[in-house]
Amino acid sequence: MDCSTRPYIQTVLGPIEPDQLGFTLCHEHLYHKAYTSYFVTKPLDNKYVHLNSTPVINENLWYTAYHPHTHEDNLDLTSVEVQNAIENELKFFKTNGGNSMVEVTTFGTDLTRLAEFSRKSNVNIIGSTGFYVHQAFSESIRSKSIENLYDIMKNEFILGVNGIKPGVIGELGSCWPIDSFEKNVLIAAAQLQNELKLPVIIHPGRHSEAPFEIIRIFSEAGGIVSKTIMSHLERTLNIEQLIDFAQTGVICEFDLFGTEISYYEAADNFDMPNDSARICLVKKLIDENYGDHITISHDIHTKHRLMKWSGHGYSHIILNVIPKMLRRGITIEQIDQIMIKTPCRWLTIGQI
Repeated sequence: MDCSTRPYIQTVLGPIEPDQLGFTLCHEHLYHKAYTSYFVTKPLDNKYVHLNSTPVINENLWYTAYHPHTHEDNLDLTSVEVQNAIENELKFFKTNGGNSMVEVTTFGTDLTRLAEFSRKSNVNIIGSTGFYVHQAFSESIRSKSIENLYDIMKNEFILGVNGIKPGVIGELGSCWPIDSFEKNVLIAAAQLQNELKLPVIIHPGRHSEAPFEIIRIFSEAGGIVSKTIMSHLERTLNIEQLIDFAQTGVICEFDLFGTEISYYEAADNFDMPNDSARICLVKKLIDENYGDHITISHDIHTKHRLMKWSGHGYSHIILNVIPKMLRRGITIEQIDQIMIKTPCRWLTIGQI
């Protein structure tokens, strides 16, 4: 297709027409190796701390479920065994009616691997460019100027990486308080988004002020708020704060579906809601007339949430969440808006 004259969505296998996107998960991970330093976790003071350096196996899942970000092997999705499991899950996702997935890893991502996944599963995969939280990068990266960061992201969009082009900026990582590097990334991304009309997705720090401060910085730098997703809002804002935040015009994302445990290792001051509570948040935004500014996903970034390790997997929303949404009074038209129309509007390049 001629991308120079019409809006398009960029996948790792090339551009597609917007109407080819279909049912879409906007926030997932398929290939990365994270480290415990990327997460704010509780002190390692329990008598089973030695399990953090063991492989994830069924016999220790009781521990991993409560300490997913300190169990080192749980953060590594790069092994052959895990990659084979993810490939099988993508095929399962396609069988169950899934069409597309946005892979938002911005540290050590592998677009070539994502292209292989897409070819084998027939799932449209949209890759990313950008930078995660400052802990994920060396000083040589953190010291780059706004202009340098802008150039890196723009070159990847224009030229690709090994010939493969990303289709989204982010997830852009931010801690709380916002680190100077993370602020520079937000400004660079806002400038690039404004120039090329690109989709952006942001990971906010675990504090209720973080999403508001991020959007302030981003919009002042020229960012297009209506073409930007703010992730993880169910672990960041209560219902009153959420309604206030929706008024900014940003796309509100609830992307931890399948995490059915109130114990939240990464933020002791916040209880993680379950899927029923997430559905209530979605319904509240719909009732407040923000139904066209919602996306949902799983943010699978650990082994224990994959089906092979007894997790819910990438098809959980299709198989379990959507039927419950329908039973809770959310209509199929409203679900289509969340799963198809809003992702399509967000991901279409050259269009606001």
